[in-house]
Amino acid sequence: MISTEPAGNGEDLFTVNAGGYSATADAFARDPDTGGLWFLSMVGPQTALKAIWASLLKQPPDAAYIIRGIEGMALSGGYQRCQVPHHTVGTWTTRIARLPASRGWHALVYTRLAEFSFERDDFLLLAQEQADAPGLHHRFLDRRSPLPLHRSWRDWLWRRGLDTGEIVPLESAGLLAYSCNPRGEELKADLSAAVAAGTLILNETEPDDNDDTEEDSDG
Repeated sequence: MISTEPAGNGEDLFTVNAGGYSATADAFARDPDTGGLWFLSMVGPQTALKAIWASLLKQPPDAAYIIRGIEGMALSGGYQRCQVPHHTVGTWTTRIARLPASRGWHALVYTRLAEFSFERDDFLLLAQEQADAPGLHHRFLDRRSPLPLHRSWRDWLWRRGLDTGEIVPLESAGLLAYSCNPRGEELKADLSAAVAAGTLILNETEPDDNDDTEEDSDG
């Protein structure tokens, strides 16, 4: 689940600028090669947040930039162009809420590819810690795969995804982000080869995420 609370703690914040408006970005995910923006958490006046959101979704979109530093202070990181990836248009959503004990507002802007239940094979993986990423990736991938993927295979699946380019780390702040584009037939072939070679086995001592068996309880 994506947190609706601002991700930053006052350190290493950024400014997002689009449509003539600016706001503080406490978390974002961006493809450094294409400038594709995948996730944005920002804080500021409600008018500015809505204007930036509208600018990002315009077709063609307005020019938008992420700059290291807070508006009104030294902006030291240069201008990084960002735009919503074309193939994600139509999947975006936003949550805007007033911050407690403040006149400011917080907006969470993201593609629904980050939602576990969204009906697309490709997905956006967001993690707070690196150690969480393989397990989250397995959970998302298992839902989208026609083959059952045992939880004990999660580290192998993660390494394979990085090696094949099916998992692409994104430039990010406030969280870790990965664009994931599984290729079903190649995954099936690699799984078959790994099982045949004994690299992958079914570890019966570790419960699978998809095991819905419930134990009887006298309580």
